[in-house]
Amino acid sequence: MTVTEPDVSLNGHAQLSLSTKAARNLATTTKSEPQMQGISPRWLLKMLPWVTVAGGTYRVNQRLTYTVGDGSVEFTNVGARVRVIPQELRELPLLHDFDDEETLAALADRFVQQEFAAGEVIIRAGDPADRICLIAHGRADKLGTGMYDDDVVLGVLADGDHVSHQNGDTWPFSVTATTACTVLVLAERALDELAQRSEPLRAHLEAFRSRPVLSQNKYGEAEIALSAGHAGEAELPGTFVDYETSPREYELSVAQTVLRVHSRVADLYNQPMNQTEQQLRLTVEALRERQERELINNREFGLLHNADLRQRIHTRTGPPTPDDMDELLCRRRKSRFFLAHPRTIAAFGRECTKRGIYPTTTEVDGTPVMAWRGVPVLPCDKIPITNTNTSSILVMRTGEEDQGVIGLTPAALPDEFEPGLNIRFMGINEKAVISYLVSAYFSAAVLVPDALGVLDNVELGR
Repeated sequence: MTVTEPDVSLNGHAQLSLSTKAARNLATTTKSEPQMQGISPRWLLKMLPWVTVAGGTYRVNQRLTYTVGDGSVEFTNVGARVRVIPQELRELPLLHDFDDEETLAALADRFVQQEFAAGEVIIRAGDPADRICLIAHGRADKLGTGMYDDDVVLGVLADGDHVSHQNGDTWPFSVTATTACTVLVLAERALDELAQRSEPLRAHLEAFRSRPVLSQNKYGEAEIALSAGHAGEAELPGTFVDYETSPREYELSVAQTVLRVHSRVADLYNQPMNQTEQQLRLTVEALRERQERELINNREFGLLHNADLRQRIHTRTGPPTPDDMDELLCRRRKSRFFLAHPRTIAAFGRECTKRGIYPTTTEVDGTPVMAWRGVPVLPCDKIPITNTNTSSILVMRTGEEDQGVIGLTPAALPDEFEPGLNIRFMGINEKAVISYLVSAYFSAAVLVPDALGVLDNVELGR
């Protein structure tokens, strides 16, 4: 006969009743479903109106626009030395569509790096407009003259912006550094010297300078000739609406994975929860999180990379202030919502507190959220924060009816599990492992440039 010594409790006395550890051998525990920390509110997926794309591609037809060469310029650096990437020079209006790589490289080598301290003048109004300036790093104010001869801020320039002037002999504005700035400068003399040695560049510059100024509206679209305010039998203009000959097309993107479940697990361990269902549920959650991340950060169709340069602005002083939010808001009609990282929203709240301003709250889908000027400010942790502790704030108008931002989703899919997402059985292999292909198809389109705005270089640590 086996004799078991009685259990001794922690205080040294003999145990008088059955322990909980032993009792659990005869009891059924209450279990939760598998939990996942990576699930977020996914406000972007909720707020975007989704348009069904039957053929896998969505074409955005627009009026013909003449605005070219207005993008941001990128740089490389070795230590403190900065150099413009030669191909990026095509973002300058003067060099748009110029494809001679050797000449572009020679031109990039002729830019001279200059350093400016905060408060120093980079360009002075009235000086000869004889150079091209690229802002490699830093922030500067573009200043004009007000009604009473005082300085007024026309805009803010920051990393990647460029300044050139082809319509006059002198600068009509000033540019003053508000932080330490690294600027690459190309003198007009250096450009002309290279043009004398390069026939393709000389021909390109001559064609650019002799190009007629085409009639266009303030958005760069080909003008529709109209007449108003006339009396009598005035001759009316004839016109037509011209379209883009190569409109942009958005193909549906995909996020996929193969989920594997052993048949023994699927057959035997299904109480109280179905193992396969729980595996699929968590996989679908991960795919939806990846879908939102792609809609924001994908270089082809992501919203951060598809905002028009004219709709990208920089903060005036670094942190996100009410002034910056107003500037972002006033550039479009019917803004539906802001989208910002939670830390960015906290930084904006601090700036409001400093001014004694308390943003209102509003309710979206039953959830109270911060609002600015009545527009909800929604959190999204997919918006990146850089190594220098800066981020971005997006604001958008949505819907096809309002020429806004839309989400793209396919028509009904085979084995559809949710709209735009299907789960397809792939079979059982020789190791008795069941495989399922889980796919989510999606994209996003900006119908007109002013539907989407971005506030860049938002500092979070001040």
